[in-house]
Amino acid sequence: MSGDRDAGADGGREFVVVVVEPETPGNVGTIARAMKNFGIYDLRLVNPPPLDPDGEAYGFAGHAREDVLPNATETTLEEVVEEFHTIGTTAVSHEDSTRHVRYPFKTPVEIADSLESVETKTALVFGREGTGLDNEELAMLDEVCCIPADDRYPVLNLGQAATILMYELRRFTVEETQLPDVERERASEDEIEVVYRFFDELLDAVDYREHKRTKTSRMMRRLLGRAHPTEREAATLTGVFRRAAEAVRDPDRFRDAGDGLGDRGDDTDGAEP
Repeated sequence: MSGDRDAGADGGREFVVVVVEPETPGNVGTIARAMKNFGIYDLRLVNPPPLDPDGEAYGFAGHAREDVLPNATETTLEEVVEEFHTIGTTAVSHEDSTRHVRYPFKTPVEIADSLESVETKTALVFGREGTGLDNEELAMLDEVCCIPADDRYPVLNLGQAATILMYELRRFTVEETQLPDVERERASEDEIEVVYRFFDELLDAVDYREHKRTKTSRMMRRLLGRAHPTEREAATLTGVFRRAAEAVRDPDRFRDAGDGLGDRGDDTDGAEP
């Protein structure tokens, strides 16, 4: 691997994907595409089929045909074990500690959590489409990952399994995504306090029972506290509560203006206190 991009979001960690004896070029292409989706660029193949640039591997790879797939290298499982901390994947696990080849195992989430405080070179090892990794191969590896699925059909497609595991590891390999940073959109505490104030005014306007008012106000505070409203959402709630209280106190004013609160225009959405 070379460059900061290949090292992923956390330069202290390195991830490679290893596919042991893939049977179809299409699955190699699918895995390559998922790798690029989640910021992993080093693909290593053990006894792969021919990967024709005009064939299905490149057809399934999407934009990973430009870098991940053409830079894939052939290797052996022994070489991978010597170079990396290894995590093997399997759909079949043992349920207790009497047999250690497929036990203990971790889910993808548990794998990600266990790597949180560790800086290491890690190889994610996937087996054949039909039979996966055999017991001898799994015995060579450091950890076993098993994806929870319906026990009536727990075997995932090779590309699906690789995508799920890489998705859970994205905290280490992806620095930025296409999604907005929602953590920065939360309304300020002052703006949220205004919502609470006008909610209390509405309770007062409807002559809400005094002995229930404190608990109801607290319930609203807990509800909004969990919701983390945006500035726009907080302003909208403020406007709704304010106008509702006004409508209760002066119903004739709103009856003359129209059929309901919404007939006065768009100022409810983002209304100022």
